Amino acid sequence: MKFIKSHFSSVILVLVLSVVSVFPFFQFGFFSMHDDTQVARVFEMGKSLSDGMFPVRWVSDLGYGYGYPIFNFYSPLPYYIGGFLTFIGIDALLATKIVFLLAIIGAGISMYFLINKFFGKSAGIAAAVIYVYFPYHAVNIYVRGAISELFAYVFLPLVFLALVNIHYGKPEKTNTFQANLPSILLGAFAIAAVILSHNLSAFMMFLFLLIFIPVSLVFSKERSKRFIVYLAVLFVGFLLSAFYSVPAVFEARFTNVSSQIGGGANYSDHFVCINQLWDSPWGFGGSAKGCTDGMSFRIGKLNIIFVLLAFMFIPIWFKKIRERSFFILLTIGFFALSLFMSIEYSLPIWKTIPFSQFLQFPWRFLGPAGLFISIIIGVLVFILGKILKTPFVVLSYISIILGTIFLNVKLFTPQQIISQDVNFYTNIDNLTFKTSKISDEYMPQNFIKPLSQRDIKKESVEIVSAKGTIQNIQTNTDNISFNIVINQQGTIRINRAYFPGWKVYVDGIESEYVVKNDGIYTEVLQGSHIVGVKLVQTAIEKFSNVLSFIGLIIVFIVIILDNRLYGYTRKAS
Repeated sequence: MKFIKSHFSSVILVLVLSVVSVFPFFQFGFFSMHDDTQVARVFEMGKSLSDGMFPVRWVSDLGYGYGYPIFNFYSPLPYYIGGFLTFIGIDALLATKIVFLLAIIGAGISMYFLINKFFGKSAGIAAAVIYVYFPYHAVNIYVRGAISELFAYVFLPLVFLALVNIHYGKPEKTNTFQANLPSILLGAFAIAAVILSHNLSAFMMFLFLLIFIPVSLVFSKERSKRFIVYLAVLFVGFLLSAFYSVPAVFEARFTNVSSQIGGGANYSDHFVCINQLWDSPWGFGGSAKGCTDGMSFRIGKLNIIFVLLAFMFIPIWFKKIRERSFFILLTIGFFALSLFMSIEYSLPIWKTIPFSQFLQFPWRFLGPAGLFISIIIGVLVFILGKILKTPFVVLSYISIILGTIFLNVKLFTPQQIISQDVNFYTNIDNLTFKTSKISDEYMPQNFIKPLSQRDIKKESVEIVSAKGTIQNIQTNTDNISFNIVINQQGTIRINRAYFPGWKVYVDGIESEYVVKNDGIYTEVLQGSHIVGVKLVQTAIEKFSNVLSFIGLIIVFIVIILDNRLYGYTRKAS
């Protein structure tokens, strides 16, 4: 209760200062974006949940009506939240807006808690405002519509909050693990949340953690004990996210996701030019080779000025911040690394990092840059509070906050508002063709894709040889059942994209089938039959579910045991 009371007014202030960035979400309709699939994906997640699928891996209407396993591979966490909202009765358009709002405001709140922990409330509020109004976040919201990437940045400050807490914690001789338990749990859940929100942001996060943890150990005493604590964070974080991350790695070969590598998304064509970091025209187009792009990669002139001021004050007043020097210096290093990875001079590093081609766009590192810029400016506010008299502290504090909002708020607006209700985004024609065409990389390789709306299959099942009738077709996300009467042995086609786990049953007996580039084919004998087609989880998926369940059990047991031990220790004392 004391924790809530002590931070309530600060969180409310962060919410109030953030509200201008989200005004467009309160208008009727929605806005266009690069990834104009968000409402449809939220709708499909809610539909899959309503059909009893959990974890949700497959959706039935996308993939041109053939369905595909999008949430087996693509960032499910924000869609779980949106899907749950539709499950309880909120329409998919409003649910999508709520998810965006949670991401934007949640990012500010998490940044506040990170900076407040080490530099106080005033610095925390200022850093939260910088983070919310960072220009690249406006790109993700109103240009790209990258809800998953945006959602990951809610949890990244919490990852660093947990790890920095562990670094500064004093290793106990006997109870190191228990002493760091809150940070272990926070770090594990935050890392899992980043992985579940956006796997590419998680990839970048681990690049920084591969630097953070060894450097922390070098400057720590009791290295072996602290290493075990860091290992516990990573291990539990992996377990909690395993139901998604393990199949995403091992089952991607059954899809056409490799088509997203190279071509127009070759990372060597999408480096940021240095002058674009200072200023580049704001636009709603795409990324292009060279220094003339349709979208902006600025990090903000005012942000750069604040960072340069921080670089001036930090060495002069280093004694004031000596206790937090590890956090500050590593943040500065990470900020420089983020900018370096976004420009062409880093090309040799890109060529050496395994799987870097999946990141596609080096300018994704502007996201981490915004995280570290916000921390650095929070440090600046902390230093100013130490060296200036009260009136000047207040003036500088207000100038940083209001200057940031005033200069950047114009970026937080869409190109246009489409005055349409939820049916515009979730009608069957939009789902099976328009939205499917935007994102079809999770279809099987070499699958024949419809060229127009007329080519979309209207029925889930068809007889392709012999004559007969199909009746009582019942379909939901992961199964189809129907009665068939056929005059001779013949072949039926099930209009579903192949993915391991599909089973076909004829009169309750599992039947063999053949996979082709336009569906799943199976033979049916002459006569009347009951046919069922069901998607079951693969061995890898079941194993990954068990890993995540074990992770939850470990967390639950540790919390229970810790509470008992704490209560016993308190009574004994």
